[in-house]
Amino acid sequence: MIRYRLDVADPHAHRFHVRLEVPRPGGEVTVSLPVWIPGSYMVREFSRHLSGLAASQGGVARDVEQLDKATWRVRCHGGAPLAIEYDAYAFDTSVRTAWLDARRGFFNGTSVFLRAHGREDEPHRVTFGALPRGWQVATAMNPAGRLAFEAADYHECVDHPFELGTFERLAFELRGVPHEIVVAGALPSADLERLKADVRRIVETQIAFWHGPRRKPPYERYVFMLNCVDDGYGGLEHRASTALIAGRRDLPRFGQKETSDGYVTLLGLFSHEFFHTWNVKRLKPREFEALDYSRENYTRLLWFFEGFTSYYDDLLLRRAGLIDSARYLRLVARNAGAVLATPGRFVQSVADASFDAWIKYYRPDENTPNATVSYYAKGALVALALDLTLRSEGRGTLDDVMRRLWASSAGGPLGEGDIAAALAEAGGRDCSRELAEWVHGTAELPLRDRLERFGVAWSHEPASLAQRLGVKVSEGALSGVQVKQVLRASPAERAGLAAGDELLAADGWRLRRLDDALMVQRAADAPIELLVSRDQRVFTVRVDVPPADAGAGPVALAPAASPGAAALALRRAWLGD
Repeated sequence: MIRYRLDVADPHAHRFHVRLEVPRPGGEVTVSLPVWIPGSYMVREFSRHLSGLAASQGGVARDVEQLDKATWRVRCHGGAPLAIEYDAYAFDTSVRTAWLDARRGFFNGTSVFLRAHGREDEPHRVTFGALPRGWQVATAMNPAGRLAFEAADYHECVDHPFELGTFERLAFELRGVPHEIVVAGALPSADLERLKADVRRIVETQIAFWHGPRRKPPYERYVFMLNCVDDGYGGLEHRASTALIAGRRDLPRFGQKETSDGYVTLLGLFSHEFFHTWNVKRLKPREFEALDYSRENYTRLLWFFEGFTSYYDDLLLRRAGLIDSARYLRLVARNAGAVLATPGRFVQSVADASFDAWIKYYRPDENTPNATVSYYAKGALVALALDLTLRSEGRGTLDDVMRRLWASSAGGPLGEGDIAAALAEAGGRDCSRELAEWVHGTAELPLRDRLERFGVAWSHEPASLAQRLGVKVSEGALSGVQVKQVLRASPAERAGLAAGDELLAADGWRLRRLDDALMVQRAADAPIELLVSRDQRVFTVRVDVPPADAGAGPVALAPAASPGAAALALRRAWLGD
């Protein structure tokens, strides 16, 4: 058995101390730390946080040779177990890495546990040294004694994050399976019982979605780990748990009856990461069947595994009764508007965006909206378009497709051919044209047409000046107006504005917010002269302002006032009304 001992060595220095013990080492042992964490598709170089790596056998030091940025080799002598010790710096509050201070600890195994090459399939045990007074441990890994946990192999070992410290535990059981919500850092006013009740409804709805009314989910126990911070958002899925981070103010408060937008977003995060229990942790791209922790693992299927999950996260909130249809449609509208405001949707297909996730999605810059499209956002709209198409044709639904994939693959790896086959089986026809145009092409999705068939009214809200000009800015009374992004083929680009410009004045009047420029505009269709600062130089540009009714405003969706009986029936079946 491969053994790790982890000590809270110095919380104030944000340092874990790790001891790896490899029995029967043979002539040499090669170890390495992953360069990425499954579910977050970017090389993050976790080994940069390791230091002081040393090896010994029976108390006798052994030489350690570093082979590359994340790999070491130790020459061994005799049969005594090999011990490798090192420190792991932990000062990242995200769900992807590790954190340690005097109040809280958290880590993913990919950030702290070296992999013994050739020994990955052996059982792995994690043991903690003495913890600070009052600290608890939360994880979905199987317990193996006091402060000890075991996994069947290395892959399972690094797929169970750990939460350490003082936190609230909220427990419930569904279909005989225990579930737990671990909440750290919540305000005293947080209504955690409401959170538990709402998360329970999400879990119940999703288990029923995949398994019907009686079967158990594909795990023995599940743990949600929620870290509440002043400002943050994100989640990362694991096989029997998920790590979440959210703003404290997004949690419901005692006595609060309404459901805030922030709380809906938080529930959507719970829903999204829990749906991944099936769609990506078990159903997964065939390329992820055997993960390589040392390099990028490419797939063109993130539009399905992330995008379809993004479609179902809010839809299942609606079906669980946690939001009404009007609010759900506003969420769909927000996503549709974001994609329609991205010129990159005409440049890169969502399949190619999936492949390029390693260099584009997780490394956004000022040109990102012009060069690519989000496989989360557009993937969700592809799912919406397919679902509404299947339902309107009366032969099946996307729900049927997902369940067919689960049944046909036994919850295992998939290729695009499997997805196409399930679509054909559920819909009674070949959907290859839709996949070619919507997934591998850059054609617009027929969302308006499909939604109107379901009694959903499509319109546009008034556009802001930034939307009409094609810029994204940060602004404030003290900071002024800073250009962050300029959209391709926009009036702002034609005028010569660039990311990093500071907009000082409009037609001779000082700007604090961009919309202030409308107050000094001579006529509704008159161009505006902007005073710009760039690289310590000040100059003017003349920018044309499209009319406010040019369709550049955010998408608005709402239930149609008088839908026909057929449209109403379709909408009710789709939304679970």
